[in-house]
Amino acid sequence: MEQEVPVIIHNSQSTDPVKEPQSETNIPELLREFSENLTDAFARFRESDSYDRLASSVEKAREYVRKNPAQTLLYSLGAGALFGLFMKRKR
Repeated sequence: MEQEVPVIIHNSQSTDPVKEPQSETNIPELLREFSENLTDAFARFRESDSYDRLASSVEKAREYVRKNPAQTLLYSLGAGALFGLFMKRKR
């Protein structure tokens, strides 16, 4: 199945300042601000108690999987089957 995609070609030598969007020049600034905000939020999360509890839970889950691989596999297959039944489209 092929689909046609519309292509818009912009003339890079446009002399009309009204047609040039200002948002294109602000994109790098917005990305830098977003990156800084995300970095700060992650740094605050790493210093919180929630991060320590999450890391502890992950380690407990890894230990359980190492000790009970067959049981873990059966649990994950059952969960996947239930999820598949819930997400199945009705026709």
